[in-house]
Amino acid sequence: MAAKGAPLPGHPVRGSTTGRPLMAAMDLLGRRWALRILWELRHGPLGARALRDHCDGMSSSVLYDRLSELSAAGLIDQDTGGNYVLTDHGASLGRALRPLDAWSQRWAEDLRTD
Repeated sequence: MAAKGAPLPGHPVRGSTTGRPLMAAMDLLGRRWALRILWELRHGPLGARALRDHCDGMSSSVLYDRLSELSAAGLIDQDTGGNYVLTDHGASLGRALRPLDAWSQRWAEDLRTD
């Protein structure tokens, strides 16, 4: 069952009444702290408290909202110990974002040298 308000392909999302997959992904990933949570899980499982500690200033209510949405979207899951882990889709998203990360590093460097 989808979390209330979780953007999913095929359902209306911000920017697309038809829920085009890219628009659903952009809506989900554009939510405050969503990418940071995924980033923090890239090296392995973390519990909710550890995730919150890694995400400076995130409220627990926002954390649990994002965890619910990312879980409903199939990007994270909980292991048997209750820790949050990336699913195969979540890990593949990380690989897909590597070129964007490389671009942003070059962009930042270029801005420093101008």
